[in-house]
Amino acid sequence: MKSLGVSWFLKYTGLSISVAFGMLHLYNKYIERKRRNALEGKVVVITGASSGIGEALAHAFYGYGCNVILASRRKSELERVKQDLLSKKVENAVVEPVVIELDLADKNQFELFIQKVYNVCGKIDILINNGGVSHRDSVMNTKMDVYEKIMNINYFGSVGLTKAALPGMIEQKSGHVVFISSVQGLIAIPDRSAYAASKHALQAFGDSLRAEMDQYNINVSVVSPGYVKTAVSLNALTGSGDNHGVMDKSTACGFAAEYCAIKILDSVVQKNNELVVSQVTPRLAIFLRQAAPSLYFWIMAKRAVKTT
Repeated sequence: MKSLGVSWFLKYTGLSISVAFGMLHLYNKYIERKRRNALEGKVVVITGASSGIGEALAHAFYGYGCNVILASRRKSELERVKQDLLSKKVENAVVEPVVIELDLADKNQFELFIQKVYNVCGKIDILINNGGVSHRDSVMNTKMDVYEKIMNINYFGSVGLTKAALPGMIEQKSGHVVFISSVQGLIAIPDRSAYAASKHALQAFGDSLRAEMDQYNINVSVVSPGYVKTAVSLNALTGSGDNHGVMDKSTACGFAAEYCAIKILDSVVQKNNELVVSQVTPRLAIFLRQAAPSLYFWIMAKRAVKTT
């Protein structure tokens, strides 16, 4: 009798597991089809595509049949990313990725850059403003020209490029603008004042733009990643303007850029207004900043003392 009970349990447990795996497989197939149907043939411009999240986004969107425009200052790295993409086996034929140099700190390049994209592809469906630079130093130790440089790249660079791309999107009555902001666009922590300020500004611009572009059928998404394992801390600027050159422990333990990229891709497919891709601690900080600001400010003050 006992062996019969065990046999019954194993039989029906095994059946349940098989059904669950079958349903999961069907769901994954559905998601894959939904992604491809929404993205195939779309022209996607990605700034900061030479490394990190930008490079991962290039792989993600290219893998679903998008015509990818790779943009950054480092042409040699863009060519490397392009060759990596061309070596991929994709389901259907995809247009060869296009490499176009772009310095987000130079506002005179934006109109010409967008014109180059139109000359090659004829349109822009999705603009992903991902390029940027971070900051590691106190307010007192940070020179004004560092504040200006970070704001020019992170905020004015994204705003200027977006403004250059918008007339074409308005004319075609469709488009999607994505701003890769940061959790620090929602909260601010010590030794990140320049970076947090630029991302707060980007968050506000995105919210205003979303309201204005709704009438033209143009979507606007603001993405706020937490810690992602990239070279962001290595390339961050110190108060003097030098490279930080240190891999922060929190960054080293962050999400893989590929994980972050597929979350962003799905957010574009679903046309989400906002997306937070973060670990528990930053999410808790966001909650505390809204629900218990005095406690949040106390915690940040204690953190600031530890970093001095």
